[in-house]
Order: sequence, then structure tokens, then C-alpha cells
Amino acid sequence: MTDTLRPAATTAPAVADSPQKLKRSIGVVGGTLLTLSCVTPASTLFVVVPDLFGSLGTATALTIAIGSLLCIAVAFCYSELGTLIPSAGGEYAIVSTLAGRLAGWLVFVLSLLVVMIVPPVIAMGTADYLAPIVHLNPSMAGAGVMLLATLAGLLDLRANAWITGVFLVLEVVAAAVVAVLGFAHSERGADSLVSLQVAGPNGETDTVTAMLIVSGLAIALFVTQGFSTAVYLSEELENPRRNVARTVLATLAISTVIILVPVAAITMGASDLTELTGGDIGTMVTAWSNSAVGTFVSLCVALAIINAGIVMVIQNSRVLYASARDKAWPTPVNTLFAKLGRFGSPWVATLAVGIPGAALCFVNLDTLYGITGVSVTGMYLLVAVAALMARKGAHQHTKAWRMPLWPTMPVLLIAVLAYILSQQETAYLLWTGGITAAATLYWAVYLRPRKATRWLVSIPTED
Repeated sequence: MTDTLRPAATTAPAVADSPQKLKRSIGVVGGTLLTLSCVTPASTLFVVVPDLFGSLGTATALTIAIGSLLCIAVAFCYSELGTLIPSAGGEYAIVSTLAGRLAGWLVFVLSLLVVMIVPPVIAMGTADYLAPIVHLNPSMAGAGVMLLATLAGLLDLRANAWITGVFLVLEVVAAAVVAVLGFAHSERGADSLVSLQVAGPNGETDTVTAMLIVSGLAIALFVTQGFSTAVYLSEELENPRRNVARTVLATLAISTVIILVPVAAITMGASDLTELTGGDIGTMVTAWSNSAVGTFVSLCVALAIINAGIVMVIQNSRVLYASARDKAWPTPVNTLFAKLGRFGSPWVATLAVGIPGAALCFVNLDTLYGITGVSVTGMYLLVAVAALMARKGAHQHTKAWRMPLWPTMPVLLIAVLAYILSQQETAYLLWTGGITAAATLYWAVYLRPRKATRWLVSIPTED
């Protein structure tokens, strides 16, 4: 257990067959486009937010705003840690280096859980938004999106930045249309955003309690969660010591505006509380305008989902690639996952996350939203702990972007996130805890006895 607190070695032993480094090919603009696409504001607005409307009603915007404020502290932690330790391993490389090998392994498992579940869940929503043109089976449509995203993920990262950038423009336009229509057809004033009301099962008005808002914060944190993708791309960002922080903070600011403004507009523009709680945003848009506008918005959302799939596959493959480079698996598996293709992308790792993602589209994943919320909160908690250790020992004088109000900010963040975790449903906590326990067993049986040759977290040097 001492491995939990003892920092891991920051460099792996040099070996003849060590894998190639990812090439630095994108700047702040390209990184922000890719990262913002992983947040996928439009698909979040149309796929995740309706569930929040169903449980929080008029308190949805307030809950997302609180979650966004918490994410500022999280973004500061990611910005400092991502510039201090720029690795495609993201959170796990950071936590392993600063808080110990076991802690880093558990963060890796939580991050892999999040990035493997979310893409197919969102991809299955494609069929709903293609319905104005063609009726598709949700599972088949989702699997198709995952396979398309996998093919795109095999390309050069710069090419993907342009692809996702074009899709992102359409996505922002769709969110803007919803915002304009919602405000133009307001049925209630701005005070409704803090009225804390939700329609009950029989149409009566219920009050949203403070505990419901706290419980909803796990999903609210997930709403803007994709800003952490900048850390996964840190090996491919030019001048990461400066550009990682810029990309993280810019993405959080932009995504918060793109999501929160339409949510406020929908809250004010819904015809009544029952319609708002129902969360059918597409129907509201059609009622505010006409079927042609509704179809346009739906198609933009479908493209946004495809866009999100591409970026999430890119992110996930980098995590798997980095874990193989750091010797997390048996030798044959490490060799496969660490292979780079002709475009410089980890092609085996890309296939390894994309194809299972397509298969997961045929599984009922509804309850995994709750598991994802718990995993994201737990991951942020461990990152905040690592932020407390970022200015000690050898890292104290390392050149990096430094957050304001350290150590107060990470300490407060740890307290808040721990409280949010304590308010989650027991079933979700048990599922996540069970997966974490299995990961700990793998650590104890395979990784820890082989500490000289396995889980050697390496931090690539800047060129």
C-alpha cells in the first residue's frame, strides 16, 4: 500500500523496442477545436440535458452553472498538472507521477471507464435526430457512427482537427438557433431560472430540493467534462507548457456558454412546466418555428454526435496507447497497442476502442450514465489530490503554468467532490466500486509484483 503515496518514476528504462513518440502537430486553435468537439455541446444539450430537465426542471440551468463554477477549479488543476506532466496518458500519468503508482492505476481505470462508455451511449442518439429524414434502428445507427469515428481516428490528427472544426460550426449554429427561438418565445421571466420547480408524475408542481441539486451535480460535471481532453493531447500540442492551459481554459469557457445559454432559453421558452420536465427539445424547437427549422437543428445534432464520436475515439486511443507504452499489460498486448500507423496515429489502439464501442451500442447502457457521473467525480477528486502534491520535491521548480489560490482551491475542490460522491445513488457507487476493486486485484496480482518491468509511467520530453 505504500505505492499509493510514493510517486512513480517519471521515466521508463530505455529499451531498444521503445515505441515512437506522438508528433507535435497542432496549436491552440486545433487543440481547442478537438477538445471542444469532445465536450460536444450540442449533443450534450440534446442528449444529456433532457434527463436533467426531467429531474430538476427549472433548476437545471442553476445546477449546470454551479457545476461549471466547480469545473473552473478542476480546469485550474488540469492546466497546472497538464503543463507539468504533458503525456498522452492524461490523468493517470499525472496522478502516477505525483501520488503513486496505485493511485495512478485507479485513475486510469476510472478514465477508461468514462471514455469507453460515453461514445456508444451518445452515438445511439443519432437515430432520433436523423428521424426527420430516415428511420433507423438506434443500435445499428450508433454502431455505424462508432465505426465511422474509428476510421476517422486512423487519420492524421491535423486532418481530424479540420473535420471536427467544420462539424463544430454546425453544432454551435444549432445551439444558437435553440437559444434565439427560446428567448423569442419566453413564457416566463429570468426569475424562473431559480424558481426550483419540476412537474410531478401527475402534472402537479413539485419543489426541487437542495439535495436533488447536489445529486445532479455529478451529471452537471459530466456536461462539460470533455475539456480534460486537452491533457490527453498534450504530447501532440506544440509548446505544451503554454498551450495546454490555454486550451483547457478556453474550451471550458466556450462550452459553458454554448450549453448554458440555450438551457436558460429553453427554461424560459417552454410552454409549461410539464413540457419543460418532458425535455423534448426537438418538439419545442418545431413549435417555436416550423418543421424545416426543426429538421435543420436535428441534422446538426446528428452531425455533432458523429463529431463527438470521432474525438472520443481519438482520445480513448491515446489513453490505451499510453498505457501500453507504460507497460500496463502483458508484453504481446503492449506491443500491439503501442504501434503507430503511417499517419502517426496509434492504429491498433484506435481499433481496440472503436470496435468494442460499436458492439456496446447493442447493450442497454441507460444506467451507465450514473456510473459515468460517479467515475468522473472520483477522477476529478484524485486529480485534485495530485494538484496538492504538484509543488513538492523535484516538481517544485519545474517550469509550468501555475494556478492561482493554491493550495486553497484544490483543498476546497476535494471537500466538495467528496460530498457530491456521498450523495450519489448506492447502486452507481457499488458498480463503480466493484470495477475499482477488480482493477485493484489486477494491480495486486500482476502489476505490483512486476514493478521493475510493468506500469512504468513515462513522461515524454519536449522536442
